[in-house]
Amino acid sequence: MYRKIIVAIALGGIEKGEKILRKAASLLDDGGEIIALNVIEDVPSYVAIELPANMVEDVMKDSREQLQALLAAAGVAATVEIGNGPPAKAIISAAESHGADLIIVASHVPDFSNYFIGATADRVVRHAKCSVLVDRQKV
Repeated sequence: MYRKIIVAIALGGIEKGEKILRKAASLLDDGGEIIALNVIEDVPSYVAIELPANMVEDVMKDSREQLQALLAAAGVAATVEIGNGPPAKAIISAAESHGADLIIVASHVPDFSNYFIGATADRVVRHAKCSVLVDRQKV
């Protein structure tokens, strides 16, 4: 069905990642590619000045290791990519740069601040140039 799928995984909700990775694998064409993407938000400069110099590199390394462990647990072959910046923007940018034809993103059951779908998922749906599958997650 799809030849290149971006699977956005928030490490704070890694238990949801296994489910959406398996969903991506079931939707992938033979010879297609899954890219497991985690986005690390930028730290404001007034906060970064107080942090150890290598903290960002350590967080990126840890994120990569967690995604690789998740892929192994799910039994899904994928390329691991770590992005940075605002999550929705980084997800859309990754999809465009890889020529993805599907983005899969999990969304929690919303509260009043983002009633229909989660804030990141909402932005991805509105601005992506490819198909987006929002996997609703129960809290």
